[in-house]
Formats: sequence, structure tokens, C-alpha cells
Amino acid sequence: MNTNFKDYNQQQNWLFPPSIEELIPSDHPVRVVNGVIEQLDLSLLISEYSKDGQPSYHPKMMLKVMVYSYMDNTYSSRKIEKAMRENINYMWLSGKQVADHNTIARFRSKKLKTIFKDIFKQVVLLLAAEGLVTLKEVFTDGTKIESMAGRYTFVWGNAIKTRKQKMVEQLEQMWQYAQSIAEQEDKDPTPPDFKKIDKEKVEKTAKKINKILANNPKAGQKQKAKLCYIEKNFASNLEKYEEQEKTLAGRNSYSKTDPDATFMRMKEDHMKNGQLKPGYNVQISSESQFVIHYSLHQQTTDYHTLKLHLQTYQYLYKSMPERVVADAGYGSEENYEYLEENNVEAYVKYNTFDKEHKTYKNKKKATSKDDFHRETLHYNEKEDYYVCPMGQRMEKQYDKKQKTKSGYLQYTSVYQAQNCNGCPLRSLCHKSAGNRTIQRNHRLERHKEIVRQRLTSELGTKKRIQRTADVEPVFAHIKSNRNFKRFTHKGIKKAELEFGLHALAHNLKKKVAS
Repeated sequence: MNTNFKDYNQQQNWLFPPSIEELIPSDHPVRVVNGVIEQLDLSLLISEYSKDGQPSYHPKMMLKVMVYSYMDNTYSSRKIEKAMRENINYMWLSGKQVADHNTIARFRSKKLKTIFKDIFKQVVLLLAAEGLVTLKEVFTDGTKIESMAGRYTFVWGNAIKTRKQKMVEQLEQMWQYAQSIAEQEDKDPTPPDFKKIDKEKVEKTAKKINKILANNPKAGQKQKAKLCYIEKNFASNLEKYEEQEKTLAGRNSYSKTDPDATFMRMKEDHMKNGQLKPGYNVQISSESQFVIHYSLHQQTTDYHTLKLHLQTYQYLYKSMPERVVADAGYGSEENYEYLEENNVEAYVKYNTFDKEHKTYKNKKKATSKDDFHRETLHYNEKEDYYVCPMGQRMEKQYDKKQKTKSGYLQYTSVYQAQNCNGCPLRSLCHKSAGNRTIQRNHRLERHKEIVRQRLTSELGTKKRIQRTADVEPVFAHIKSNRNFKRFTHKGIKKAELEFGLHALAHNLKKKVAS
């Protein structure tokens, strides 16, 4: 039999055994991780360690291993320990030291939790020093990522309000029943105020009702049983609801197994039924597909997150970007006002921009319905009145104000036609019983006009196209290519650190490719 094989002998000794250094290619990503982290100031990380006790693994080594493991799509502390023992790249980074999985987990969850943003910032500044980013312009977008909390462990704010209202109704019914059968000397001329109840009020009211029903032959057994239930459960339930409302802190829901997580509608819907799942609203700002800044939020809508996102950006980099480009999910008066106050050029769509721009671009003729829309009515800015389709002046009646969830105060002017009776266009113009009224937020309209001019300019058109090619591929890479569709740690702080590690790994991979 004719064979032609290379020599194979496991017992062959090396005359000059190779070093690990020689076995790793010069352009391998692990060398990029090593080179970048060697340039960082890790004094904040080192300060997390105590000088007492047994010597710890060097935080620089642990950080290199942790960052590279995320680049390598290895997230489990047990798998990282195994890689440090068997994978030549990890062995080179660690100097052949092997940390156990508990040490790796503690390093990630405790040592990095409070200082990781500083490490991330330093890496971004290194990218800026190399000319890969400028920090002058950012493209902002958000996505929902599911928490590791149980999907059916929900607490709903509206359900708590409903239960408390039912408790009020039952307590009020029992009070009225007790008063209806009470002897004259036991009747209370001043009934309790049931608009807002607490534990003390429930106990006091139940005690008064019990005094009336206890020895009253007219009292029914059913009502006595109801009172017994009230005495036994209402006070403890109220305490529970108050604790739940504190956890909600203005949100509409949270998960019992991860109280920081809010139930949101996800793009990744395994049941295909639009079911809400516990998660976080992840916001990022990117430039040239590098993640410049990231933040996690409990709010379900994007326009409530932009201000907080940029405030943390300013805290991190000690300055604001010169230009922000974002989609219509961020277009609100509060956001426009905030950007203007901080001298940031807003290329942020408002909710009707795409519809307006599409109509203008396609040069479509306005329909008869469009002729009566508020936007098409003539507005006299100098004398502050509108003109209806029949030429009638619509004078301002009053101004009203309202607060948003974030506490921002909005002012709206209300205008009304003088007389719509007998108008031949009334059926097309409006369907209200009286004269037509319209509302106008002057500050918002001013911002929309400025943004409209920016977005329809040559630069604005370019930025709108660039946004979809810059920030959206970042999420696609992290969620699809890296298969990161669910957090593996509970709590918003740990979840933010987890996403930060993914974002840093993304930046370093992008640096390798650039």
C-alpha cells in the first residue's frame, strides 16, 4: 500500500520550544485588546480593591480577559475560566494565570459596576485620538432588550389603582350599611373621607363599623363576614400596594423577579402575539458605527429618554455634541427646547415629518379633507388669529398649560370661530356641536419650523440617510450577529454594565476591521 504522510510523533521533543507570543499572529484581535487596555488609566478600577487580605489577580489582567471574552462571544464565567485554562489567546492575556468562575463573576458584577463607564470613555477618546470619531456629531436611537426576569411575574400600576378603588367602594358600602342599621346614639354625622385611604384610616373605620354590627340584631351574617375580611386583609394589602407603588416610581409595570425591569413591547416576539415582556429601553449614540455613549432606561417611549441620555453624555465627556440626528420617536417640544438651550443642532424628526415630506416630494394634490386641516389654515402671527376656509377670523379664547410625565410645562393656545351656524362647509370642516376650535402650541410650532428647514436642506437629507446606515447596523450587529437578545443579569445597573461590555467589544471589533 503506497502512503505519503508527514511525520507524526507525539513524543518528539522540541529543541527550541515555541513561546505563546510566537503562536499568536501579529494582527490578531487579542493584540488590539491588549494594546488598548495597556493605554488606559485604571486607577479607579484599582481603587475598588482592598489592600488587606490575600493578593488578588491583577485588575488589568482581569479586564483584558473580560473584554476579549465579550469580543469572542463568551459570556459565561465558567466558560471564561475554561478558556483561560485551554485557549492560547486567553493564556497569553492572563500570563497563564487561571481565575475561577466565582472570581470572574465577582470582578464583572462588583468591581466593574461603578467604574466601567470611565473605561468605556477612555477607549472612545482613544478612538477620537486616532481620528476614527470626532465626538461632534452623534446618531441616536433606541431598542428594547428583554430582562432575564420571569415573563409572567408582572405587577401592573393600573391593577393596583383598581384594587384600591374597589377597597374604597367596599369600605364605603359597609360604612353606609352600618349607619343604616345603627341606633341613633351610634350614628356618626361626619363620615370618613374615603377619597384617599391608608392603613390607619382602614383600621379606625373598621373598628367603628364592628362596634355597630357586633351587638346589633339587625346585622346580617353576610355583612359581618365582609367586615371580618376587611379587618383581616385590607390593612396588610394597603401596605403591600404602597410598597409596590414605591417600586413602580411612576412606571406602569415592573417584574417581581427584576423590579427594575418594565414590561415593554419587543421586536423579538417568540409567541407572535404582541405580548409585553420585562425589559429595558437601551439608548445609544453612535458615530461611524462606533458606540460613543449608551444608557439604559425604564421608560417605554424614546422621547422621555433623550434628555437623560444626553445629560449622562455631558457628564461623561464634559461637553455636548454639536449635532444630534434622531428619528421621530424623539421629536417633542421638551427635547427641542433642551437641545436649543445647550446649543446642539437638532436634526430630529417630529411625528408628522415623513408624511409631510412624502406629500411634498411626490407633489401630491391636497385632498378636500386636507384643505380643512389646521396646518393649511392661514395664521396671522402679528395679530394672533386663524382664518377658517370661509374667511372667518378665529380669535384666541384662552391659553392652557399642562405638565408632561417628566414635569415639563407645555402651553397651548385655543382659538375659536365666531359663528359656524349655516356654514355650507361645516360638514367638511368639523363635526363638533358648537363653533370650531383649534389648538396651537406656539413653541412647538417654532421648533418644528426650524427642524423642517434643517431636515429638508441638502445636509439634512444627507444626515437622514446617514442615520439609518450608522446607528441601526450597530443594534443589528449586537443583537443578531452577537445573539444578544436578552440580558443575563438582573437590575438596571448590572444590565447597563452588561450592555457596556457588548458595546466596548463592538467598538474594538470595529477598530480591528477599520
